[in-house]
Amino acid sequence: MDILVSKGGATGRDNGFTPVRVAAVTGGTAMRSAGSGLTLQQRIDARSVRTTKLFGSAAVQRFLDAARALITERGSTDFTMHEVVDNAGQSLRSFYLLFDGKHELLLALYEEAIAKVAGQIREATGNDDDPLDKLRLAVELLFEFCRPDPGAHRPLFTEYAPQLLMSDPIEIQVAHASLFELLADLMRDAAAAGHLRPDTRPRRLAAMTLQTVMFVAQGARADDGSNAITAAEVWNLCAFGVLGNAEGAAETRR
Repeated sequence: MDILVSKGGATGRDNGFTPVRVAAVTGGTAMRSAGSGLTLQQRIDARSVRTTKLFGSAAVQRFLDAARALITERGSTDFTMHEVVDNAGQSLRSFYLLFDGKHELLLALYEEAIAKVAGQIREATGNDDDPLDKLRLAVELLFEFCRPDPGAHRPLFTEYAPQLLMSDPIEIQVAHASLFELLADLMRDAAAAGHLRPDTRPRRLAAMTLQTVMFVAQGARADDGSNAITAAEVWNLCAFGVLGNAEGAAETRR
């Protein structure tokens, strides 16, 4: 069923997302999903409740810790479920009682990482008084967190996230909910301070900014370290676009 979710479903909020075909994700054990007919916002809310319960389970945490250790050791998400089970000191049966497979394990780790990034960005922007400075810092930090960096292995961002975007773009929107809400708050504050054009919708801008920054970050590294895209360039793109004046920008909206 096609559901228009740009109005936020049951919450009535503008989520900044376009019409999409969504599958329900409520109920079941741990990460399992069942049911139908949920809007994107309802799917996000259901995942939030389920994730809270998920990370409160000691058994689940052992699997997550084991997988996280393998990722850190290898610098990639290339591991098997048998390796995770052995490292966790658990049985394969107990793993599949909690997760459908490797995809859901990686999804749980990715959501955990996204929530931490959102928390770190929110904390870093808390000391600025100017809403526009807060938004700029958030965009630049998000870019730095997501770009490939040989000195800081982040395979959940550089390997898993692009795969998830291609295989299930709605799932990745759900996973990014905490980051989206952060940017939406900052966009709203910037709009209230008069920094945004009066005809813009802050939550839609937040959605487009989030997708732009994370996508650009994936190809930001130059092999020899030269001419690599910088965080400042990404902010300039998000803030000012590619046109030289406001009249040109208005012309393109007609």
